[in-house]
Formats: sequence, C-alpha cells, structure tokens
Amino acid sequence: MLKNITLSADEALIREARRQAALKNTTLNALFREWLEQLVAQDEAARQDAVRQYEELMEQLGPRFVRKYTREEMNERR
Repeated sequence: MLKNITLSADEALIREARRQAALKNTTLNALFREWLEQLVAQDEAARQDAVRQYEELMEQLGPRFVRKYTREEMNERR
C-alpha cells in the first residue's frame, strides 16, 4: 500500500527535479520512491555486512577452551 507524504523544498529545486524527471520519462514521485528504496537497501546491505563480519570473527575465534568443565569445577570458589 502506498502512503502519501508531504515534503518541502526550494521551488527552483523542485522545478529542476521535475525537469530532470521529465527527461527520464518519469515523475518526481517515481524518482523519489526509487531514491527511498535505494536508501533503505543500502542500510540493509550495511547491516547484513556487519552480521557477516561478526559471524566470521566468531568462527575465527572458535572455542577458547578445549576441555569441558564439570558443574562443580565451574562453581568452585577459590
């Protein structure tokens, strides 16, 4: 479902943006939707990259202890 939003910008900027949209046989509204989709996609790609880097780091670090400790050993006070 599409939802309308209201934006404000300099009149000359809007005029030029509409002119450029017309040159591309599209509308200013369509150009804005395309820009918004790209913005969200870039953010999602950055998030996915961060998750991938974290998972790679965890895999590289691997288990720190080879030996498994018993419950008593883990709770032992020194």
